[in-house]
Amino acid sequence: MAKKVVASMGKGGAKDFTKVIKMIKSPKTGAYSFREEVVPKDLANAFLAKK
Repeated sequence: MAKKVVASMGKGGAKDFTKVIKMIKSPKTGAYSFREEVVPKDLANAFLAKK
């Protein structure tokens, strides 16, 4: 029988965090890479603004 994962995600303030994905271009090769990070909601814009 499968466990209910959704019920356990509501605990511990998980709604205060968000996953941010930023695309970064390499200066050497010109190739793009992706940087993923889980940050608090209020710091998401600061993460996207920094280089």
